[in-house]
Amino acid sequence: MSSKNIVVAFGGVSPEHEVSVLSAMQVIASLKESRFNLIPLYITKSGRWLTGTPLLELENYQDLDQLRKQATDCTFSHNELGKAILLETEKKSFFGSPEEYPIHAVIPAFHGSEGENGSFQGTCETYNIPYAGSGVFASSIGMDKVKAKELCRAHNLPVVDEFDLFEKEWENDQQTVLHYAKQLGYPVIVKPTTLGSSIGVTKAEDEQALIKAIEMAFRYDNNLMVEKAVTPLMEINCSVLGTTEELQTSVCERPLGQEETLSFEDKYQTEGGQKGMASADRVIPADISDTMTEEIQSLSKQIFRVFRASGVARLDFLINEDTEEIYFNEINTIPGSFSYYLWEESGMNMKELMLNLIEIAQDRHQKKIGRIRSYDTNLLDEKAIKGIKGLKGSKN
Repeated sequence: MSSKNIVVAFGGVSPEHEVSVLSAMQVIASLKESRFNLIPLYITKSGRWLTGTPLLELENYQDLDQLRKQATDCTFSHNELGKAILLETEKKSFFGSPEEYPIHAVIPAFHGSEGENGSFQGTCETYNIPYAGSGVFASSIGMDKVKAKELCRAHNLPVVDEFDLFEKEWENDQQTVLHYAKQLGYPVIVKPTTLGSSIGVTKAEDEQALIKAIEMAFRYDNNLMVEKAVTPLMEINCSVLGTTEELQTSVCERPLGQEETLSFEDKYQTEGGQKGMASADRVIPADISDTMTEEIQSLSKQIFRVFRASGVARLDFLINEDTEEIYFNEINTIPGSFSYYLWEESGMNMKELMLNLIEIAQDRHQKKIGRIRSYDTNLLDEKAIKGIKGLKGSKN
């Protein structure tokens, strides 16, 4: 019996493109000795879909032009039996024919923008392909920091005060925005609404710093969030694995940044950056009380359920060190390095984590296709068509 194909999808049109490549390479390395056949699906920065064995090796990404020449264009499709496949759309030789790979499951390893915001997940849904991680709802809401906080606030989950603004508002009325920020009270944190990895995130101590931070952040996003800074700040993260019906939490971590908020450079450009988020400095398990650990783990489960998340997610929290007040910061529905370093501390290695994700994806898909998905009636019969013609002739 041939091995089943697991498509690892990564890259994408996102400022976090390179981070996604690192996470995908970790997935591929962990599953190389598994029973699955690994098929890469690399989406370039221009949105081109590529596959091919050269995409499985990290060192090949040092020369992207050469890598694109070695890879093959591809797309999702269905074979003659109606099964979802990854289809090569070009022939590499005159005598060869494009390959097609039946898909057992897809592991999305995107970070940010189109790959993590539900659009790729929606594509998988359209082709009826099992995929790891959260669905369209959790992915899209989780990617939008403003809407994520609104959802938590609606469920009485603790969040920091904030307001959001669009670029046109800033262009038309800067003084109103600056007034809102003054009401929040400095310092404030400026964040692009739909990006992760701390890209474009800046702490502003005063009005001039805020203006500079806003101008910089609008380079990445049309919508920004200005949030009251928590000081003195401690960040605590916790990962959740499972479904809304059955889930478990990892140990907590306390990330260590060079500033009060962990920057993109802290996460990925420190020594050992090729290991992705796993290379960032952190204390695991977090050096916090058992009571706070239990509270954060409980909040993580609640938020995971509220977002209807699935697979693995990382929940990030802001703690006021003086008052020990805990605030939800964000949910990462495809966390950097899949948070495997937190699960290792909980007794689960990367390979076991990936196998869990594949199993959850398959179970969720089987439940979906086991439901009635169409209604056996013909609305296009003669009577219905006559009714439509009648509507066309109506004066109303």
